[in-house]
Amino acid sequence: MHEMLAGGELDYLTGDYLAELTMLILARDRAKNPDLGYAKTFLRQLEQSLGLALDKGVKIVANAGGLNPAGLATAVRALAERLGLSVNVAHVEGDDLVGRAAELGFGAATAATSGGGTPLSANAYLGAWGIVDCLKSGADVVVTGRVTDASVIVGPAAAHFGWTRTDYDALAGAVAAGHVIECGTQATGGNFSFFTEIPDLIRPGFPLAEISADGSSVITKHPGTGGRVSVDTVTAQLLYEITGARYANPDTTLRVDSLELTSDGEDRVRISGVRGEAPPPTLKVSLNSIGGFRNAASFVLTGLDIEAKADLLRRQLEASMTVRPAELQWTLARTDHPDADTEERASALLHCVVRDPDPAKVGRKFSAAAVELALASYPGFTTTAPPGDGQVYGLFKPGYVDATSVPHVAVRPDGTRVDIAPSTETLALGPVDDPALPEPLPAGPTRRAPLGTIAGARSGDKGGSANVGVWVRTDDQWRWLAHTLTVEKLRELLPETAELPVTRHLLPNLRAINFVIEGILGEGVAYQARFDPQAKGLGEWLRTRHLDIPEELIS
Repeated sequence: MHEMLAGGELDYLTGDYLAELTMLILARDRAKNPDLGYAKTFLRQLEQSLGLALDKGVKIVANAGGLNPAGLATAVRALAERLGLSVNVAHVEGDDLVGRAAELGFGAATAATSGGGTPLSANAYLGAWGIVDCLKSGADVVVTGRVTDASVIVGPAAAHFGWTRTDYDALAGAVAAGHVIECGTQATGGNFSFFTEIPDLIRPGFPLAEISADGSSVITKHPGTGGRVSVDTVTAQLLYEITGARYANPDTTLRVDSLELTSDGEDRVRISGVRGEAPPPTLKVSLNSIGGFRNAASFVLTGLDIEAKADLLRRQLEASMTVRPAELQWTLARTDHPDADTEERASALLHCVVRDPDPAKVGRKFSAAAVELALASYPGFTTTAPPGDGQVYGLFKPGYVDATSVPHVAVRPDGTRVDIAPSTETLALGPVDDPALPEPLPAGPTRRAPLGTIAGARSGDKGGSANVGVWVRTDDQWRWLAHTLTVEKLRELLPETAELPVTRHLLPNLRAINFVIEGILGEGVAYQARFDPQAKGLGEWLRTRHLDIPEELIS
């Protein structure tokens, strides 16, 4: 926060603090202390930055309020008083639906997977118009609960330019800019496939968006900061955690297939041509609950006969469990190499994960059963760490509710409460027909090589599902990719997806394909269904897989 304020000119400083997993963490905080439930890191950052922001006339908008935006607003006022600063603080509320979970049908939906009861948190994703009202009422700092990630950017832009509720193209342009900068340095070279091309990645600068009155924008960063803003880094972030050609927000639906990216100079990328549509009639709801208790053990298998050692241990451990847990999951990672020059390279890892509503079934009984095999099992028995007590794990479920049934309230600096009406014009979210495929490349010599030789990728979690966006840099590479990387080919390259529903979406303007893989993350990030529970590395795995690539496409 301080770097952004001190490093160059800004009108608004925005921040997104609420990942899906964060909502579960904040819900557990609130359960222990009803005065909590907001992102405390925001206050720590504000302590060294609030005075500077006020001096420079920069307004701050953040969704750090989490489950308790009113509590955070009060804490910001107390901080300002302690610092001797005069500040107008407003907040947005109404997203918290946990008290109405049964009425809205969310309790029953959660009970099916977590053993009953009300969700620990249930928060609708609100839009930007509450933020707009707060800013127009003179707020210096606006904190919200669960608004969409892009709303903290859309709100300032709409307030600044005076956009109306039906300025869909302009609003969609701000959604696009917000989606690019919401994850910070992912737009300036972080988590980027071609990271070796990025200068000074030791400390990449944070991105900023210069938004124009028509909703077009330039993504850039403060001068002298590390990293890089390029068409590639912006493309990668645009593909992050989306579905298809339509990207729904509460105020407009962004047509991702309309985006045009062009270089606008060093570390400057222009986003133009953006089209928007009326928003859907429903709001997404983030539902978090306690799923039960989880424990795990990782066994190191070294040397020869890895498969036989794993089989012996599985049979021994399962036979020694006096009570079998509800879920028992084994995964063998063949990290071993033949004739290895180090013991670590000669070893594989066998992971065992257990889950159960009863902590006793996955606690010391499981740990003891695992440890007591040490002198009676495969040769070289050892573990990466001793298993301990079972730990609580959470479940995430998306829900949907009619937008007219969710309150949206702007609480101005003077305490005035203003009800924000839902959109009167809506459009049900539906799929977009894939555009026509480009002309295929003429046949020619090919080379067996990793897909990542020519393609970048960005992947992430969408509840229990994951997305993988893949893009290339030239028109000829796109002609090849669009015909080659089909759903069937993806399932072949990523065997974990073979039995899962997969959809493919073509985005020719970005020379990109986005895949949505349903159910690969089980019940969400906190469930830890796989060793990469947020699917952040899924795209990089795909880039390692070998295909026959035309030689003319490989530089």
